[in-house]
This record gives sequence, structure tokens and C-alpha cells, in this order.
Amino acid sequence: MKYGFVFPHADVLKAIEFAKVAEEAGWDAFFVWEPTYGIDAWITLAAIAVQTERIRLGTLLSPVSRMRPWKLGSEAITLDILSNGRINLCVGLGAVDTGFEVFGEEIDRKTRAQLLDEGLDIMNGLWNKELSNYNGKHYQIKDLKECAFFKRHPQPNLIQHPRIPIWVVGAWPWKKSMQRVLKCDGIIPTIKNKQGKFEKITPEHIFEIKNFIEEHRSLKTPFDIIIEGETPGNDSELASSIVRPFAEAGATWWIESIWSSPDLNQLLNRVKQGPPSLE
Repeated sequence: MKYGFVFPHADVLKAIEFAKVAEEAGWDAFFVWEPTYGIDAWITLAAIAVQTERIRLGTLLSPVSRMRPWKLGSEAITLDILSNGRINLCVGLGAVDTGFEVFGEEIDRKTRAQLLDEGLDIMNGLWNKELSNYNGKHYQIKDLKECAFFKRHPQPNLIQHPRIPIWVVGAWPWKKSMQRVLKCDGIIPTIKNKQGKFEKITPEHIFEIKNFIEEHRSLKTPFDIIIEGETPGNDSELASSIVRPFAEAGATWWIESIWSSPDLNQLLNRVKQGPPSLE
């Protein structure tokens, strides 16, 4: 089991401070959220990358439907190079109540799913340098390899191989959502029952997801199952009891996600206390 921490505020200087403390305290990854408008997540992560050495970095998460995939792909590959291969790209449909409608972004769920799928296709094609033409419902690319600009300025190479790990939100056990998961490198699971209602995730769900991935995923690259939650930093036994059932069921990452806390001092103290331990 590995452990990450999400910085739930929009403050670039504090995010840098927290990330440095998180690395010193033994966390494995540090994530920032990506607002529709506000402090830019990728500039924040770039600043963190040059002031850290070990900790992995990422957004939690990037709603691909409101981003040009070549722009997001450029940001990700730049950070991959800058961090020497310490980035994960976490993607999903996003929460429409974070300003989508205000700025005229797409709010239809089906359309956002289509944009997500096409965006992932395009980013993968750009990263592996195999993309020349793309004819999707929402995006079209023509003769990329013949473009004079790209002949003069070759596309950059990724540090990570075969690509930047992509973690995607997946609604278990919905078929379309899980088919998308199978093409990625990790799942941030949500549980959506047959009535379309979301349920609290349990270790039993994780066990089912793990078995599904092992049975149906054809890619040979490592695959992660990510759990978000909260643990007390001052009670290692209780923290272990919260995390252990998910680890035993097959989860590979625990992301400490204290979204409700407005107190930066309390958050910093939790970071300093370090991740939970199963030992």
C-alpha cells in the first residue's frame, strides 16, 4: 500500500510548503485539485516538482471534457520531464457544480464521457508519437506527422514508459465506465447501484473490482486501485484498522482526502504526522 495526500485549498505557496513537508514525512504522493478558474494546478505542480525529489505528483482530478487534450497532454509531458517521471494523471468527468455551467462548459454527462474517451485516445497517441490523424465525434486531427512545425520541432519524449500512468474515476459495476477503466492504469472507484444511486465504498467492492480487472484487463502494465478517505494521525492503531481491510481486498493506494477542513494548521499537522502504517 502506498499513501498520498490531497491539498484541498487553492493556495500555490501553501501547496508548495505542504508538498515539501509531505515528502519529508514519508508520504508517497501529493495531489492538488484543478478548479475551473483559480490557482492553476499544473503551474503549482511544476513549482513543487523543482523543490522536491521523491514524492509523486498529480491532479485529483482533471476533468478532460473541459480541456483540449493536446494542451493537457503538453502539460502532463512537461511535468513528467520536469519531475523526472514522478507524475500521475488522474482524470474523470468532473463535478459540474464547480463552475462548468457558469463558463459554458459541457454539462451533459454522456457528452462529457465522449470527450473524456476521445481526449485519452489523443493524449496516448501524442505521447507514443503514433498519432497522425484522428476522426472523432468531437475532435479531428489531420496529417500531424506531415506538419512542417512538428518536423522542425520534434515532439518530446516521456520519461515514464510506456506512458504517464493514468488513473480514472470508474463507476462500479457499470459496464461502459469499467471498459474505460480497463484501458487505464488505475481506478478511483465510485459505487453506483442499479438504481443509479451512489453507495459508500467497502472492501467487498474493492475485492470485486480487483477480480474484474484481473479477469478482463489485457494490458500488462501495473494497475492501481485507489481509495480516498481520512485517518487519524495521532492513533496509528485506529488508522491501520481503517486502511487494512481495503489493502487486504486489493487496494494499492490510500489517498488522505480531508476536503472538509478549512484550517491550514490542522491540515499541516496531519501531513507532518505522516501516512498510516499497516505494520
